[in-house]
Amino acid sequence: MIIDTHIHLYDKRYQEGFSEIIAEALTAGVSKMIAVGFDYESSRQAIALAEKYKFIYAAVGLHPSDVKGERDTELLWLKELSCHSRVVAIGEIGLDYHWDKLYSEMQMKYFVKQIEIAKIKNLPIIVHSRDAALDTYNILMNNRIPGVLHCYAMSLELARDFVAAGYYLGIGGVLTFKNSKEIKRVVSEIGLEFLLSETDGPYLAPEPYRGQLNKPSYIRFVVEKIAEIKKLPLQTVINKLYKNAQNLFNL
Repeated sequence: MIIDTHIHLYDKRYQEGFSEIIAEALTAGVSKMIAVGFDYESSRQAIALAEKYKFIYAAVGLHPSDVKGERDTELLWLKELSCHSRVVAIGEIGLDYHWDKLYSEMQMKYFVKQIEIAKIKNLPIIVHSRDAALDTYNILMNNRIPGVLHCYAMSLELARDFVAAGYYLGIGGVLTFKNSKEIKRVVSEIGLEFLLSETDGPYLAPEPYRGQLNKPSYIRFVVEKIAEIKKLPLQTVINKLYKNAQNLFNL
């Protein structure tokens, strides 16, 4: 009964041995996955997977790192894809200033536009934020909508503000890294009712697989670490994280 709420399952690195990877995940107790798009093509691929497998759902959106190449300024493709019955969220969307801030204004424009689409479609959002904490916070506070801060990597103080506003925090493999002190503080201090489990596969594999292909079955290491930090029975954590995902994504 574990849900991986964020995985790029269409990635070419999964294609060799795909059936085995899925079988491993199901054996590890992963009962549902959300395949998350980052542009038109990947969003279509996410939907295709969700059409083929009943335990996979899709999220569709334009990643901030891809806004500079977007030609559909009205995002008509997103409006169309978001109507599909297997789509449960708009994402991943947001802001990323890690490499440079040259396109920051464009990123903010598309972020707000996609939030508006999510509101019209009555869908939650999956938010990517990297080195853009203040702008992310301001936009989300001014455009309230159900959603999750995917791969949460900001401060405990901001985490408190986000959950007070009703947002969930996505917790992935970084939690298991030895030097990940702040996210451990976040998981320790923030209520379990505000957390979601995710892999962000194929990226950010947890210990002991750090640096390798992140498989959906590895989400169990994340959930176990949350239970360890929270000092709660593993099954209690699994059940609550499952319920959280059901509530946000209306699964």
